[in-house]
Amino acid sequence: MTTLRERKTNRKAILRSLYDAVEHNRPEVSGSALRAELGLPDEDLSAACAYLADEGLISVDWTSHRTPAAVSLTHEGVRLMEQQEEEQEDKGEKAQEEQSDN
Repeated sequence: MTTLRERKTNRKAILRSLYDAVEHNRPEVSGSALRAELGLPDEDLSAACAYLADEGLISVDWTSHRTPAAVSLTHEGVRLMEQQEEEQEDKGEKAQEEQSDN
């Protein structure tokens, strides 16, 4: 059984991977490619994808074995990832300003 921290880490990794794919004009990622990239067991990948789909952040086409066949970010998922990217940029700019002030 995975811990809460592991589950959150898995979900973040999935979102990041899908966002990277969108940035490279690949709006959909196969479940097998996602599994291989992240090194997640089927059970953990399926659980994370189900959670993110329930939150409206990703869309999942499921296999008959309830594993992801294809996964993509929804509009809300893209917006969340863009917001996080902007926050990271703002933190980086603030850190640079603080360094130049010293």
